Amino acid sequence: MSRKIDPELIDDENPEWMESDVKRAVPFSALSSSLQRKLRRGQRGVQKAPTKVQTAVRYDPDVVEHFKAQGPGWQTRMNDALKKAILAGIA
Repeated sequence: MSRKIDPELIDDENPEWMESDVKRAVPFSALSSSLQRKLRRGQRGVQKAPTKVQTAVRYDPDVVEHFKAQGPGWQTRMNDALKKAILAGIA
């Protein structure tokens, strides 16, 4: 039984690796140090002193949707709104 490939899943810019591609592959550690630095650029390193505390909080769905509707960065905006409420003596 042959399996049909979903044409929506085909990515011409990122084709599936063939056996020859696998044979030519080398581990990251085998690349030159300059190429390793170039490929690592933009990655975030470990925080030296974390400035935030990770926690689990439950909010009403409409509150979360309000902040998410404003786009990326909604968690930071929510944090800022809570800080404002604290400074205003509301919370």
